[in-house]
Amino acid sequence: MIAEPAGGGVRKRRGAAGGVRSGGRGMREAGAAFALLGPSAGGMRRFALTVVRHGETRLNKEKILQGQGIDEPLSETGFKQAAAAGVFLNNVTFTHVFSSDLTRAKQTVHGILEKNKLCKDITVKYDSRLRERKYGVAEGRPLSELRAMAKAAGQECPVFTPPGGETLDQVKMRGKDFFEFLCQLILEEAGQSEQFSQEAPSNCLESSLAEIFPLGKNCASKFNSDSSDPGLVASVLVVSHGAYMRSLLDYFLTDLKCSFPATLSRSELTSVSPNTGMSVFIVNFEKGGEVKPTTQCVCVHLQGHLTGVTKTH
Repeated sequence: MIAEPAGGGVRKRRGAAGGVRSGGRGMREAGAAFALLGPSAGGMRRFALTVVRHGETRLNKEKILQGQGIDEPLSETGFKQAAAAGVFLNNVTFTHVFSSDLTRAKQTVHGILEKNKLCKDITVKYDSRLRERKYGVAEGRPLSELRAMAKAAGQECPVFTPPGGETLDQVKMRGKDFFEFLCQLILEEAGQSEQFSQEAPSNCLESSLAEIFPLGKNCASKFNSDSSDPGLVASVLVVSHGAYMRSLLDYFLTDLKCSFPATLSRSELTSVSPNTGMSVFIVNFEKGGEVKPTTQCVCVHLQGHLTGVTKTH
């Protein structure tokens, strides 16, 4: 497993979280990149996005806020959870792997890839845009204190922003920024591949996902050899954090109008993922030059791989 900062070799700028983030041509031009998806771009392209929360830390168990300032490693249970996630995903082919640059996420992605039979040598790109929400003065303090602070301010968690922390909108914008960067990256790489090959994308990427995730059941188009849809051009693994993932889901739901399985309730969509919970999405670049991609949710906070592992937080 090789590690490097995300977007190596491209222009870097400061992120909302105070870390360095990479942005290709700049996210203000991301809309222009999406516009390239017209007829001249060769029709619809699709990729899979698997988002996993990091494993448990001691502070997770003690319900103490970590945010960005408390860089706690995984607990013994957390390492077991990461290994269990890796065993569950061991036959999935990932073309890209991204992770938060905080220790608990780094250790989780390492634990996952260590068990993967197909991606042991893949490069992991660490990106500060995937960090947990910044909780300012509340970091290192019990969650109960944050709730007390919110109550004193006449607000509810998680809407309340402690002094020095990030607002929900700021976290959401980090998620949007990363997602647009990712879409631009996949678009450019797919275009480069087509210059050298006239073959259609292989079905091997979605078939490896379909072995463990209910792709055909919950997506608008079923993934099988008879499908008229093109194969996936990429399969991306992202390891991040609970509050960040909740904001990313909100962006998918409210901004991109993501379609979710009918069995999911609103409370499930707005809840925090358990440690190493998995959410899977199919991102579609529609033919005809639409500015925004469409997204389909396959599952949210999947945790079946944790059977027999200590309870998550």
